[in-house]
Amino acid sequence: MVSTTAGTTDVDRAVPTSGAKLNGATLNDAAGPGLDAGVTEHPLPLERFIPLTTLALVDRLAVPEAWPNSDHSEARRFFRYLDFWRRQQHNRRLMTLLRAYEPFDPDSDLLITREYSAAEKRRLQKRTVRDVRQILEQANYVAVDPKSIEVILTKESHYGLDLQVDLGVFEECLLFYRGASKKRDTRTNYRKFMRKEEFDVPIYRRLFILFKLKPFDVRVQEVMASKNITEKEAAKVVTRMRGSLPAEVKEGNIYIKLFKNIPRNDLEMVFPNTRVRFRLWDKIKLGVTGGGAMGMGLVGTAGKVAAGGLTLANPVALAGAVAGLGGIAFRQGVNFMNQKQRYMVVMAQNLYFHAMADNRGVMIKLSERGAEEDVKEEILLYSVLAKETCKRQDLELIDRAIESYLRSAFDIKVDFDLPDALERLIADGIVREDADGTLHTLAPREAAQHLDAKWDRFLDDLPDGIEQEGTEVDTEDFPHL
Repeated sequence: MVSTTAGTTDVDRAVPTSGAKLNGATLNDAAGPGLDAGVTEHPLPLERFIPLTTLALVDRLAVPEAWPNSDHSEARRFFRYLDFWRRQQHNRRLMTLLRAYEPFDPDSDLLITREYSAAEKRRLQKRTVRDVRQILEQANYVAVDPKSIEVILTKESHYGLDLQVDLGVFEECLLFYRGASKKRDTRTNYRKFMRKEEFDVPIYRRLFILFKLKPFDVRVQEVMASKNITEKEAAKVVTRMRGSLPAEVKEGNIYIKLFKNIPRNDLEMVFPNTRVRFRLWDKIKLGVTGGGAMGMGLVGTAGKVAAGGLTLANPVALAGAVAGLGGIAFRQGVNFMNQKQRYMVVMAQNLYFHAMADNRGVMIKLSERGAEEDVKEEILLYSVLAKETCKRQDLELIDRAIESYLRSAFDIKVDFDLPDALERLIADGIVREDADGTLHTLAPREAAQHLDAKWDRFLDDLPDGIEQEGTEVDTEDFPHL
């Protein structure tokens, strides 16, 4: 069983049989993923992300009491080998992804030496989006449907902004999060005599977005069909809508962004075509102040005219009154513009402090996180399977027991991703499955030696050539080394 006492983990056996326990929880009675008696159900489904470092898990799982025959040092060595091996596998896939992304990278400072046909670029685009999605899933990110109005286009805003997004402009759009949580913040409560009060803000600790604009002609045809207007009118509409985008956003590029601690009600701000609108309260406030000032100005001017003080016989005085009225109108217009400018500053400041990485940097970071998640899942599963042989039919109980262990040992609730971890261990030869579903696991020493041998063969097993779309540019302008 796996039990936690005084901060250490005893792993003497983890056999999914009746009465066996993992971390003090009976396997047959272990609670379902993330569900404890009396605990309020989470508003979002439990995530597969394990919010622990690999080192923290290794320290808990490789203590001497956990392994018989002094295998704890061998287990620690195997875990270290597995960490390096898994990262190398991810690095190989990352190189392939970065190669496919080259034609769409907006940050590239490299000399362009290859040309791509339209068909080749379409294949590379689909491959890039597919591989990025795969890395996100391996890093235990959760997909958000950008077309879900209930999730994305909310009217509430933590930062007091009314943000609008047109999702129809994107040809590709991926939105993923990891770490749905809350943070404490303060605000002024006008109903409590301007007192400060604390409140919880639902956030995504990590938020990923990938987007690519639709070609201009494609978007024009869509606007023609949706608004039933001519092509010329639709082109003007599309041009006007794209005028709000930064000049550097091109339809041929794929943009990738990674943010941290984004309030769930402000997801719109991470899109490039976000439009800031006045809230109802701001409209009322500006309307009342502006209307009052204009009204007073009109009343004052009309009174002077009615009293005979301002007539055509005194055009200078009349022009002064009209100019004063115009000044009032101009000042109110400036107030409107200043309020919108304050909105834009708030959004820009918050994005500045929330941004983590862009484009290639996002891919590299996600690849590293994906490898780390894989390693954590694999060492947890291996620590159970290595104690005694079990069968595939017992995996659900093991899954629930590992989740129970993480709850009691670290006070975290996750939906453990056992099937993927098992398939990776089988693919690498660490675990072998018989025809009847019996699982055999290499002992720590043999497992480490097995990965050592695979590492020695790694370069020898690489393919001789790498297929790549595009053709080399035939020009004499490039110097030969």
